[in-house]
Amino acid sequence: MNAPEKLSLGIKLPAAGGRLEHFRLSEPRNFPRKAAGAFNRVAYSAAHVVADPLAAVDPWQGCAVDWDATIAYRRTLWALGLGVAEAMDTAQRGSGLDWTTSLELIRRSIEASRDCKGALLASGAGTDQLAAKADTGLDDVIHAYEEQIAAIEALGGRIILMASRALARVARSPDDYHQVYDRILGQVKEPVIIHWLGEMFDPALARYWGHADHGKAMEVALDIISRNAAKVDGVKISLLDRDKEIAMRRRLPKEVKMYTGDDFNYAELIEGDSAGHSDALLGIFDAIAPAASAALAALAKNDRNTFHEILAPTVPLSRHIFGAPTRYYKTGVVCMSWLNGHQDHFVMVGGQQSARSILHLAELFRLADAAGLLRDPELACARMKQLLGVNGIVQ
Repeated sequence: MNAPEKLSLGIKLPAAGGRLEHFRLSEPRNFPRKAAGAFNRVAYSAAHVVADPLAAVDPWQGCAVDWDATIAYRRTLWALGLGVAEAMDTAQRGSGLDWTTSLELIRRSIEASRDCKGALLASGAGTDQLAAKADTGLDDVIHAYEEQIAAIEALGGRIILMASRALARVARSPDDYHQVYDRILGQVKEPVIIHWLGEMFDPALARYWGHADHGKAMEVALDIISRNAAKVDGVKISLLDRDKEIAMRRRLPKEVKMYTGDDFNYAELIEGDSAGHSDALLGIFDAIAPAASAALAALAKNDRNTFHEILAPTVPLSRHIFGAPTRYYKTGVVCMSWLNGHQDHFVMVGGQQSARSILHLAELFRLADAAGLLRDPELACARMKQLLGVNGIVQ
């Protein structure tokens, strides 16, 4: 691919060692605003929420959502042919977004999806309404899952079965995971997507499936999935390890999909190999939605060169956004949304706009430019200058 054409538009960005360096923006890629055709992969974007910056709530204690802007962005994703994975960790579930607000978000998204032909939507059901108490047991976890699943199914929603912090806390062996998942999967109306979120995304989920070793944990998950295959549409693993995902993918029952949650290696995993491919349920697809849509359209035409040419420059951006501590990746996702004009401010639920340094966000700006993803360079530059000014960096 030729280097992107540089514009006269420039900005002074902070660099290592306290330096400021002049950066010239590039011409953005002309990605379509609508899907260019049907995809041959199922592709969900885990979507972020837009906070209401004018709400009279303490951002560390309360949760206020700008519903219009939040739903508008979901319509943008659907227009690009991407599905929406609703009320997941990208939406700050468990890090600012509580169950009550999550259910309202799910309700509004389900209603909006009915106006969008072919809109794909699945919603996260978990156990986050449970308070962390010493006497919590497996029955409490089961009842919490049942409550959320019943509420989502009553709205006509499909289920993504989220990993449970409460289960990780109270389980004493793999048998406890078998008991909970067998009970829940035996009740769901439609096949679900099981979500295995690694501890790099959420330290409270360490030792999920009853083992610290991912290989041993995978054996437990595969056993549960195999015994309940008729109730499992697919499994999403977020371990940021391509080899582990491929190993699990090759052992899944034929009818069960692998949804990659690997925000480091998604291009290779989605393309697949002679033994199969991964579909997608990715947080990075929120931030790179136009590129993801164009790349998936090319792959559907078996144009693998264009698929990789589009996605290759997005991978450094994604690896940066999801860099350690990975759980703060939402800050980069929302910053991208603000830079691209999908929302009017860079304020987050839980005040998490402060979770990344100005050096981190400056590098995000450079990498987004290199990927052709700053769709209006003048707007992005003006907004980045505002952010730099708040941090004492005068242009």
